[in-house]
Amino acid sequence: MHLVEKFTHKDATIGILGLGYVGIPLALAASSAGLRVVGFDVVQGRVDDLNAGKSPIKHITGSDIAVMKEAGFEATTDFSRTGECDALIICVPTPLNQYREPDLSFVTATMDTITPYLRKGQVLSLESTTWPGTTREILLPYVEKAGLEIGKDFFLAYSPEREDPGNADFETHKIPKVAGGHTPQCLKVAEALYGTFIDRVVPVSSTEAAEMVKLLENIHRSINIGLVNEMKIVADAMGLDIFEVIDAAKTKPFGFTAYYPGPGIGGHCIPIDPFYLTWKAREYGLHTRFIELAGEINASMPQYVVNKLVRALNEVGKSLKGAKVLALGIAYKRDVDDMRESPSVFVMERLRSWGAEVHYSDPNVPVFPEMRQHEFDLTSVDLSPKVIAGYDAVILLTDHSDVDYEMIRQNAQLLVDTRGKFRGDAAVIRA
Repeated sequence: MHLVEKFTHKDATIGILGLGYVGIPLALAASSAGLRVVGFDVVQGRVDDLNAGKSPIKHITGSDIAVMKEAGFEATTDFSRTGECDALIICVPTPLNQYREPDLSFVTATMDTITPYLRKGQVLSLESTTWPGTTREILLPYVEKAGLEIGKDFFLAYSPEREDPGNADFETHKIPKVAGGHTPQCLKVAEALYGTFIDRVVPVSSTEAAEMVKLLENIHRSINIGLVNEMKIVADAMGLDIFEVIDAAKTKPFGFTAYYPGPGIGGHCIPIDPFYLTWKAREYGLHTRFIELAGEINASMPQYVVNKLVRALNEVGKSLKGAKVLALGIAYKRDVDDMRESPSVFVMERLRSWGAEVHYSDPNVPVFPEMRQHEFDLTSVDLSPKVIAGYDAVILLTDHSDVDYEMIRQNAQLLVDTRGKFRGDAAVIRA
């Protein structure tokens, strides 16, 4: 097959559609393997930054982008150039709408744009997380409308992204890549595509199976985080340190995997992906109670944190209304700049709605970004002993590495810890 040979000989051009936390690492992996890569995005500023050798993502350096550019990478907003590419990989967001239902508008908008330029001899792979059946139900009609025959002159696949931003232990090429094809020939082409720049490709029987793999991975995490968040509440009521309990439990060499509690869950996967399956399951008359219960527990944690702060302030004769509160760390996880679905923002909104004067400090988020459902006109506060002492309370929400926690502990009037950073310190409120 000619297309397989092009990938095997690395004589192919890869088009990455969506240059964000998934698309850029994927472009880096393909480029470093010797493939020509063209990146597509609708945001002109992001395209300009990448073409200037600047990285829009904290955990990817400008030098990484520069090396990729030297290897021939270019970014563009001109989607007519997708016709130049042998492979088109879609890495656009798939959020939930206000009704907690799947929003595939970014995927369909991408397909609307590129369909006129689809041609024979291409493979189209979707990486955005979605419900089982999306590739067949949504993408396939676009290809058929273009007059292309799947499995013969055009190839369709699904391969779920598995990025873990900020985790230096797992580079993109080292993470096994699940792939499913619409036909056996589609799978063969998808294996050849990803096999050129990923160390191990894991084939599955269909695009639906590959779509379900991604949901299972993140539902597994959501349920276990929900479990440990509920255990934290119980342990706290009993006067126990849940972090001590977890650390002891994980010494068991079998049958236990450590998950850690926090102020909720965030990011582009865990708070969202499970609801793609609950939505699709209703089509089959099924109610996914276990998945939804975990979601309810995780979504309740910001309010639990606020309640702990209210009680702590009450103990020192203060009210939350009018109190100055500093949110320490607002990205959704340690050492990243990603704000998507961050539980810190939900905590901040609840504090503000109850009358607190809310500020934040996060070395990775200098200015509070524009968000679809949240609005704060704030910039990150520079930390010093005097600044910390000026707040009625400091809430540790995201435990970034480059923060002087000892200085904070010594100067905070009231310190609430949701991450177990100050274990064993009786003066610190666990939440």
